[in-house]
Amino acid sequence: MTTSGAARRPDLCDRSAVDLAAGYRDGSFTPVDVVASVQDRIDAVEDQVCALYAPDPASARTDAQASARRWASGRPLGPLDGVPITLKENIPTRGTPVPGGTAATDLVPAEVDSPPAARIREAGLVLLGKTTMPDWGMLSSGLSSFHHLARNPWDLDWNPGGSSAGAAAAAAAGYGPLHVGSDIGGSIRLPAGWCGLVGLKPSWGRVPIEPPYWGRAVGPIARTAADAALALAVVAAPDPDDRDHLSLPPWEVDAEPALAPADVAGLRVGVQMDAGAGLAVDDEVAAIVQRVADVFADAGARVEPVAPFLAPEGLAGLDRFWRVRGWSEYQRLDPAARERVLPYIVEWVRGGSEVSGVETLRAAETMLAVGHDALAATQGFDLVLSPVSPVATFPAEWAGPTNDPDTAMHHIAFTVPANFSHQPAVSVHAGLTSDGRPVGVQVVGRRFDDLGVLRAAAWWESVRPADATPTWPAPGVAALLDD
Repeated sequence: MTTSGAARRPDLCDRSAVDLAAGYRDGSFTPVDVVASVQDRIDAVEDQVCALYAPDPASARTDAQASARRWASGRPLGPLDGVPITLKENIPTRGTPVPGGTAATDLVPAEVDSPPAARIREAGLVLLGKTTMPDWGMLSSGLSSFHHLARNPWDLDWNPGGSSAGAAAAAAAGYGPLHVGSDIGGSIRLPAGWCGLVGLKPSWGRVPIEPPYWGRAVGPIARTAADAALALAVVAAPDPDDRDHLSLPPWEVDAEPALAPADVAGLRVGVQMDAGAGLAVDDEVAAIVQRVADVFADAGARVEPVAPFLAPEGLAGLDRFWRVRGWSEYQRLDPAARERVLPYIVEWVRGGSEVSGVETLRAAETMLAVGHDALAATQGFDLVLSPVSPVATFPAEWAGPTNDPDTAMHHIAFTVPANFSHQPAVSVHAGLTSDGRPVGVQVVGRRFDDLGVLRAAAWWESVRPADATPTWPAPGVAALLDD
């Protein structure tokens, strides 16, 4: 095992999970080498990126050493044994408090691992720690009353997005290849799109979670579709304790060989450039997404426009329901705890303070209507392409693209329908704006076809032009490393 600082490999922290697994198999390096490289990157930039919560480098080193011994004896626990990974802080891990992004929470250690945490330990992955999120996960931002402000590794003046803010920042900063977030309206795909990454919201129920909740999914954030597929194969394994009564049957896919980029010729591909609600699509974002559609068409896909299907009242209904839910959580707090909630969140949840029971029921039923309309509009397509967000990223200190509680959800109109139609949806990097901000394209598939959207993302990765291919380290991190 490599232990000397002089022999360390600084490049290993930016390698893919596929590459790391191959290196472990052929003995080019060990999990100890990789964890040392990742820790060096964390030590160099984390004080400014602020992606992590409860990091545990000592435990990571111990787990890496155990993994190295398993590889040396030819008995790895799985293909990703020894690969570093992080988990969003709202995905419980035994012994670590779960603040939910807010300073209002009592810091009580979780008693048991959540299903995703248990699966990654069983597969031998090295848990580096947890990643940051905003208050109650209800911002597309790295802003939090509990955590330090997470920043975008492409430029530290930009926001990584959220609510899986720290997961995306960690992935783009080179804290290893695999990160797991959660998504109830775009919280994996939005930060992935704004950080030049791949982020998958799986089909609802694909990854067992506790407790399950309407539209909420847990999924991977990585730099490549292949890595995302490998991570999904781990966390989508059945939970022996059956803690998620809404989970799907086991996802029995050998992810690595199945992810050979698909031939898109003959596929019926929809392109949606107007969501029907929320913010208008920025011209540069629209041009980048249209170029992706043109590449699909040139490869033989049957590309057709998709009409808007999310009505403004649908988006407003979802916002109203979440405000009522947030107000309910806020009202449970004692007065001192209420003072610790992020003021923006307090202003936003007050919008649910006077909503009647009847109005709340109607708002909850919006989830069914949004899902129905999304499936009806897309059922004839194999894939649907759209912007992930209508706009690129925004100042780091903002709570969202508009920084206004009255329009807090106006940027999620392309992402949120898939949460309630239960369709898999992936964000993959598609290009840069004129000032260098990453733009993602969203690929939505048929219900339960998680592999199909990942293969489409892998295909795009294999053909996209150089100017649509991210290079690592990300520019903001590279500048820190050069200092």
